[in-house]
Amino acid sequence: MNQFILPMHGLGGGSDLPIPASMAIAAGTAALTLSFVVLLLAWRTPRFAGGPDRQVPIVLVRIFDTAGWSLLLRALGLLFFCFMLWPTLFGPDTLINPIFGVVYVWLWVGLVPASLLFGRFYRAVSPVRTLHLLVSRATGQPPSRGLRDYPARLGYWPAAIGLFAFVWLELVSPDSTYLGPLRLSIAIYVAVMVVGSAVYGDRWLERADPFEVYSTLLAHLSPWGRDARGHLVWVSPLRHLSRIPADGGLVAVVAVLLGSTAYDSWRDTATWIRFLQGSNISSTVWGTIGLLVAVAIVGVTFAAASMATGVGGVDRRQLPGRLAHSVVPIIVGYMVAHYLSFFIQTGQLTLIQLSDPMGVGADLFGTADWEVNYWLAQNPTFLATTKVLAIVAGHVLGVIAAHDRALEVLPKKHQVTGQLPLLLAMVLYTFMGLFLLFGA
Repeated sequence: MNQFILPMHGLGGGSDLPIPASMAIAAGTAALTLSFVVLLLAWRTPRFAGGPDRQVPIVLVRIFDTAGWSLLLRALGLLFFCFMLWPTLFGPDTLINPIFGVVYVWLWVGLVPASLLFGRFYRAVSPVRTLHLLVSRATGQPPSRGLRDYPARLGYWPAAIGLFAFVWLELVSPDSTYLGPLRLSIAIYVAVMVVGSAVYGDRWLERADPFEVYSTLLAHLSPWGRDARGHLVWVSPLRHLSRIPADGGLVAVVAVLLGSTAYDSWRDTATWIRFLQGSNISSTVWGTIGLLVAVAIVGVTFAAASMATGVGGVDRRQLPGRLAHSVVPIIVGYMVAHYLSFFIQTGQLTLIQLSDPMGVGADLFGTADWEVNYWLAQNPTFLATTKVLAIVAGHVLGVIAAHDRALEVLPKKHQVTGQLPLLLAMVLYTFMGLFLLFGA
């Protein structure tokens, strides 16, 4: 059954990308370095720490910032969740069951464009948040109130653990495309989120729900935001990005997101496959170790580079969290480069399968007879260019975000030399991303 996911779940080999690898890597590294030099010369004061936001036109506010709109989104999210329980619980344990595409494609990859375009998308449609609201309404308690306060020391750590568990299921587990393990994972997720929100209120969902945290981080690159009074506003994406709360565990979250995508590329390389074939140890064990190592490399290198940025008078321990928001554009670049064709092609297949979730020849939504469009695969030059540009653009935006925050937290005489360690780390990520893009 893994053939449903694995062959399409990757970058494609170097033969699929009609651009010389050395040229792409050199150009990407040069672009990153040049952008840093330009920033040093032309960007000498922080610009994202403050500044006014633009008010959203009142017509849009009356549509999108109302209780009725929120209720509609929650109803649609809960309705779709309940519909997917049908094939999840009773559908065939075969490749035609759409739950695999919904979870691994629409949810995991689809959250990227949805959150970039519409803001906190998962928060708006989350079935577990809706269940929490229903429970709060039934008990007469405000959704924000639980049995106790959410411990500040936990920060984003529960979400980081949940994200790692999900990517382990998707990328390492030999049973990732069997219904039994997926059913169990969904049940555990719902139970932990509902019970946790009952104990700690909706703050638990803001910091512990892996998909809400993931979506919210991406949403900070969208133009949709809220001001201090909670009003809907339009905000510059990079200014919006700088407002990500630097709570504990944020570095772990971005390390899991970036490291798991890098590992997904690495596991398709001939070197890794030959290593697994020549080992007497289970591929699941090696896969778990490989995933942990990939996440650790990202987390350790970023934390070390951020702390090396610190100078006298600056608390080095706080710097990784203060600078972690700069990794979010890099994550988006990796996700686009790695999953673009997978999302477009397998996403279409999932839409086709939704019309016949039980595999009995039904056509519930009129999509059962549709065919997958392979235009991207048939235009490799466009696909290769898009992937390379996504990685380079993500890193350039990351450098801009880090540079602006460095101007805010570093003493003036150290604002150049203090940024060099983080620049080196981002050059490493650029090289790694492009190397895996052409080497997978």
